[in-house]
Amino acid sequence: MRFLNEPTTDLTYSDIFLVPSRSDVTSRLDVDLAADDGTGSAIPLVAANMTAVTGKRMAETMARRGGLGVLPQDVPLEVIRDVTAWIKTRHPVLETPVSLAPSDTVIDALHLMGKRPHGAVVVVDEFGAVAGVVRAADCEGQDRFASLASVIRHEPLVLDAKTLGGGDLGGETPDGGREAALRGAFEAMDAAGTDYAPVQKDGVLAGVLTRKGALRSTLYRPSLDGNGRLKVAAAVGINGDVAGRAAQLLAAGVNVLVLDTAHGHQQKMFDALAAVKSLSPGVPVVAGNVVTAEATRELIQAGADIVKVGVGPGAMCTPRMKKAVGRPQYSAVLECSAAAREAGGRVWADGGVRYPRDVALALAAGASQVMIGSWFAGTHESPGDLLLDASGRQYKESFGMASARAVQNRNQREDAFEKDRKALFEEGISTSRMYVDAARPGVEDLLDMITAGLRSSMSYAGAADLAAFRDRAVAGIQSAAGYEEGRPVPQSW
Repeated sequence: MRFLNEPTTDLTYSDIFLVPSRSDVTSRLDVDLAADDGTGSAIPLVAANMTAVTGKRMAETMARRGGLGVLPQDVPLEVIRDVTAWIKTRHPVLETPVSLAPSDTVIDALHLMGKRPHGAVVVVDEFGAVAGVVRAADCEGQDRFASLASVIRHEPLVLDAKTLGGGDLGGETPDGGREAALRGAFEAMDAAGTDYAPVQKDGVLAGVLTRKGALRSTLYRPSLDGNGRLKVAAAVGINGDVAGRAAQLLAAGVNVLVLDTAHGHQQKMFDALAAVKSLSPGVPVVAGNVVTAEATRELIQAGADIVKVGVGPGAMCTPRMKKAVGRPQYSAVLECSAAAREAGGRVWADGGVRYPRDVALALAAGASQVMIGSWFAGTHESPGDLLLDASGRQYKESFGMASARAVQNRNQREDAFEKDRKALFEEGISTSRMYVDAARPGVEDLLDMITAGLRSSMSYAGAADLAAFRDRAVAGIQSAAGYEEGRPVPQSW
């Protein structure tokens, strides 16, 4: 990246703009979004290791669309094992349905519909075959304890994974056969006037497909391990038996380890890195968070493959205001990524993204991937319950990982005295409402928006891949008025 006007101070994303360059990229679809950091991610986006952001549904969906979800460090090991095993059994193309039996009730269905953006429940018989589909509209006016068998109103379109469109939806690698199958699925749904269809394989429910899902699977390449299973990452703290926990995560099948603490440039982090590297993990190891070139170089020299950059830019973070600690995120990413590449490593930009433009700027500055937290918390795939405010708007709660709410589980083995004393030092936002965007309620909708903006940014720079984007991007520094000028105006004065 080069600057039109050299900076004289540290910068945030809103301080920066990109300038169009001569381009030979004729289509946004011609650019390659794959990360170059050894994770195998097909899109450079990571769902943050926050309790309110990443659980099994988020990790599954991110991997299916080529990204990565990081399970938080506070999750018990037995839960991590179960969740990882569950994710590894998910289909790389078909989405996981919410399924119930005919004898289950309307209230059961209504409670589960919010767990997925489809807004539907598949009813399956005792043999696992599709008996029907129930949507929210089917439940209107019905007794909440009525059986689902009594409210199914029509025979749904059911697709066959093996034969549709002359291709195989069950295939593990993207090819012409899969695209033909996806096109056939889309056309079948279009002809039936539906946007949702269960998919069976050998007479048993294998997953579901939506019209958008069929289109997305021709654009996104799933992030798969060597056995064709969806990838998942998990975080490890730097206290306690780091090597023991890391070993168990690796045994569970985790594909990326993230050593995570708010202050990554400290001795405990170097000790933790040594402990993990002694296992010869065979997977990328991420360490952070830091904001300087010195810290980045030292972590890579200590064994980190990737360094996580960002102190205080997150929506739930308070270190800038409480401790005056941190650094404007754009400058931190720019400096740390240059140092990392010189040392043979990479960086993830963690926090501070509010708009798709910020993702493009972080990648142009040299990050291999961008980690997103609270922005993804307000989606159907995040772990929180779907709540309603006084006006009926849907939201989910988000909170910082250093907040009182987050650390209560971390301290549950302490006695009352120690827990109360540690509570004096807790920080971060304990509760915040992340509203579900009615137009983009699922994380896939956000991925579509972000990657569409990134593809356009790269084509404006004449870059066919992220390496070329880093080399070719031309940035300028703008005033607050310049940033405001770029915002859309909903009405005239």
